[in-house]
Amino acid sequence: MDDRAEVRDFLTTRRAEIGPQQAGLPDVGARRVPGLRRSEVAALAGISVEHYAKLERGALAGASPSVLDALQWALDTVTAGPVVVRNGRMDLLATNALGRVMHSSLYDAHPTGPPNFARYTFLDADARRFYPDWERAADTAVAILRTEAGRDPHDKGPHDLVGELSTRSEEFRRRWSSHDVRLHGAGAKTFSHRVVGDLELAYESMDVVSEPGLSLTLYAAEPASPTAERLALLASWTATREPATTSG
Repeated sequence: MDDRAEVRDFLTTRRAEIGPQQAGLPDVGARRVPGLRRSEVAALAGISVEHYAKLERGALAGASPSVLDALQWALDTVTAGPVVVRNGRMDLLATNALGRVMHSSLYDAHPTGPPNFARYTFLDADARRFYPDWERAADTAVAILRTEAGRDPHDKGPHDLVGELSTRSEEFRRRWSSHDVRLHGAGAKTFSHRVVGDLELAYESMDVVSEPGLSLTLYAAEPASPTAERLALLASWTATREPATTSG
């Protein structure tokens, strides 16, 4: 047996033998097979789901210790605007303090696991409040998922999510069938926050070179604008709350 096969067999059999209770995780949702989900193992290991999936297929090249922990240190140094890190499956994996509170609605919708932008957009009615331009947010989510599904056809995670959304959302099915793929690296978006109201933010997204599949997005408000004032208010409001972890 070659090294790749040994690694693949070792990881898959050990994952099947460990239940969520043994790992200190909540047992949420039906499990098609015994053991932990890939996403749960990845979260425990401090790496992305994509990274773990590659390891489970025996792809050892590029394995690195807890990339997200290192990213978190960098994110926490940014205080002027929200910063978020997501994967191609649109799981929200890490944020700075402002990014965490700006996306509090997503965290509220996913209290037991990493929030997922696509699932929130199509399956949570609150998304139409959070995204004033919901149609654009929905189109972007589908384009990102389609790009990710094409990037690694063997990655089961994105395909499972697409299957779930196709089953539960007619809006998603219609968009998915259009085969539209558009990547937006920069631009402007508006969000409606429950505490401070509308936030009109410029954004810039970039790939995380050290961890293929991760994308980091920085948001900024125009200086002296109403949004800049609201971000300052949001930062002040955040500082009065109980400290919370900012990683997904």
